[in-house]
Amino acid sequence: MSTSTVPARRILVTSALPYANGSLHLGHIIEAVQTDIWCRFQRLVGNECLYVCAEDCHGTPIMIRARQDGLTPEALITASAAEHQRDFAGFDIAFDHFHSTHSEENRYWSGELYQRLVARGSIVRRTIRQSYDEQAGMFLPDRFVRGTCPRCGTADQYGDSCENCGATYSPAELKDAVSTVTGTKPVLRDSEHLFFRLGDYEQDLKHWLATNGLQPAVRAKLDEWFKVGLTDWDISRDAPYFGFEIPDAPGKYFYVWFDAPIGYIGSFAALAAKRGLDFDAYWKAGATTELHHFIGKDISYFHTLFWPAVLHGAGLRRPTGVHVHGFLTVNGLKMSKSRGTNITARRYLDILPADHLRYYFAAKLGNGLDDIDLALEDFTARVNSDVVGKLVNIASRCAPFIERSGGALAGALPDPALYDQFAGAADALAAQFEARDYAGAIREIMLLADRANQYVDARKPWVLAKDPARLTEARDVATQAINLFRVLMTYLAPVMPGIAARAAEWLGPDSLAHWNGVRQPLLGITLGKYPLLATRVDPAIVKQLIASPAEAPAAPAKTQEKPVISIHDFAKLDLRAAKVLAASRVEGSDKLLQLTLDLGTEQRNVFSGISASYKPEDLVGRFVVMIANLAPRKMRFGVSEGMVLCASGPKESGEGVFLLSVDSGVTPGMKVS
Repeated sequence: MSTSTVPARRILVTSALPYANGSLHLGHIIEAVQTDIWCRFQRLVGNECLYVCAEDCHGTPIMIRARQDGLTPEALITASAAEHQRDFAGFDIAFDHFHSTHSEENRYWSGELYQRLVARGSIVRRTIRQSYDEQAGMFLPDRFVRGTCPRCGTADQYGDSCENCGATYSPAELKDAVSTVTGTKPVLRDSEHLFFRLGDYEQDLKHWLATNGLQPAVRAKLDEWFKVGLTDWDISRDAPYFGFEIPDAPGKYFYVWFDAPIGYIGSFAALAAKRGLDFDAYWKAGATTELHHFIGKDISYFHTLFWPAVLHGAGLRRPTGVHVHGFLTVNGLKMSKSRGTNITARRYLDILPADHLRYYFAAKLGNGLDDIDLALEDFTARVNSDVVGKLVNIASRCAPFIERSGGALAGALPDPALYDQFAGAADALAAQFEARDYAGAIREIMLLADRANQYVDARKPWVLAKDPARLTEARDVATQAINLFRVLMTYLAPVMPGIAARAAEWLGPDSLAHWNGVRQPLLGITLGKYPLLATRVDPAIVKQLIASPAEAPAAPAKTQEKPVISIHDFAKLDLRAAKVLAASRVEGSDKLLQLTLDLGTEQRNVFSGISASYKPEDLVGRFVVMIANLAPRKMRFGVSEGMVLCASGPKESGEGVFLLSVDSGVTPGMKVS
C-alpha cells in the first residue's frame, strides 16, 4: 500500500472488555498494546481512527465477588473501572472513550437488539434442565461448573467450553461436574430460557466469512464448528443475577455474553453523543466505515459466530475485521499466581517503564495466533540492545555535536541518498503495521538502526570535533545521524509513544506527527535541550517481576547493624528546616504524598512514603527536616528534589512512620544540626 495515495479512512476499533472482578494482568495488556499500536499507526498515516472500550460489569461472578467483599455490585465495578483505566493509562493506551456495560446506553441497545431479534423470529423460548447448587440456592452459570470435557477428556474444564480442544457444550454434558461456589455436585432443575436461533444464520455467516479477512487458523476453527452444526444460543440467566432484566421476561436477565459485545455499541453511542458523531454512519447495515475487533483466541467463537449473527439479525453492520491473537506466557510457562508468572499491570508499572514492554510485545507480535512468550532474559537483552544500544544511542552520542555548534542542525545532509533509503522504507513498513505484522516491521526498523550506527561509527564525529577546524564537519555528520534517528522514531512512534513524545520535545513538536513527514529531512532548525530518552534495564530489577515471597530476603530477627561512618561523612548532609506549603496524594501510588517545601530561598518538590500515617491537609504549615543536598531522583510520578526525615519501627510492629519535626521559632531554610 502507498500511504501517499490512500484516501483517509474512517475506522472504529475495539479490544476485548476487561472483566470487573479482578486486576489487569499482562495478558490483558498485550491485547491493549496490540490494538493501541494499530490505532496510533492509523492516525499517524492520516486516517480517522476511534478506539473505544468498556468495563465488562455483569454476571454472577461480579455478584458473588461483591458479596464476598461486602460491597454492592455497583461499588465493585466502579472501583474496578477506576483501577483498570489507571493501569491502561500507565501503558499509554489511548482510548477515545472507555465506558461501562452497566450504563444506560448499553441497557438501551441490549433491549433494542433483543426486540429486533424477537420481531425477526430469531428468539425462541423453551424449558431446559440446568445446573443448580442446592447449598447456594442458585442456578449456576456455565463457568461456575467445572469438570471433564465430554469431547477430549481433559479434566478441570469450564461448563461451556474446553480450553484444550475448543469444544462448546452445556454444563450437563460435563463429566464429574462440581459447583465452584460450594464444591458440591450440582443437580439439574427445569427452567424456561430464551434462545437465539444461531443456526438460522449459517448461510449468512458463511457469506460474511468468505469476504472477511480472518486469519487462516480462525477460519479453520470456524469450519470445524460449521461441520458440527450451529446450535441455538442461550441468552438468558435466572435470578439472582447482576445485569439487565429482559424486557418481556420478568426474573430473567441477559446473559453477560449477550450484552458485553453490545458494550462496543454502548461505548460508541456515549462517544457519539459527546462529539456529535453520526451513529448510523458507523453501525447501520451497509455503513462504509470500518469496524475492527481485537480479541484473544479464547473468545473467537463469540466474536466470529454469535456476534456477527446478532448484528445481522438486528439490522446492523458486521465487523470489517476480527483480529485474533494468542495467549501470553512468561518464561515459557502459563501465567499462574502460584508460579509468580501472573504479573499484574500495576506490578510491572511499579518496576519498569511502559515503553520497554510495548516494544518487546511489538517485536513478538505477528498477525497469527501463536502464543507470545515474555522471556525475561530476552526482554532485558532486547530492550538494552535495541531500544538503548541501537535506537537511542544514535541520538545520544550525536546531540552534543549539535549543541557545541550552536544548537542548530546543518542546512544540508552530507549523504541524502542514505536518508532517502530510510525514508523510502515508509510504504513497506506501513503495509506491515496495517497487517499487524509488528514483529516484521520491528526487524526491518532495527536493521535500519544498525545502518545508522554504522554510519556514525565510520565517520567518528567525536574525533572530528577534537579539531576546531572540523567541528562543522562533525555537526554535519550529527545532522545526518539525527535525521536518520528521526525517521526511525517516526516509525516507532505508535510502539513507544512515551519515548516518541520526549524525542518530539527535542526535535520539534511536529517532527514525529505524520508518517509521511519523513519524506522531508529536518534541516537548519534549532533543537531543544536533549532529553533522557531511555536507560538500560537492570536484570536484577526485571527478575523482581516474578520474585516469589520465598525468594524475597527474610526479615532480620534483630536490627541490622549499619556500617560506621565518620563525622566527615555526616557533615556532607545538608539538613534544613522546611515548611510544608502544599501536600497531596499521588495518583497511582498507595504510599506516596507529594510535598511542596519552602526552604526560604527556594521551593522544592519532594515525594515521601508517608500517606499511611498522615493526611495531606494535616501537614500544610508544618515544619519538617529535609536533606537539601540529596541528588534529585527521577520517579515515575515526577522528580523528587530531596528527602524528608522520618522515624519508623520494624515493619512487623506495624507502627508506621513519623516525621521528624523541629521546635517552634525556626524559619524556612534554617540549618539543622
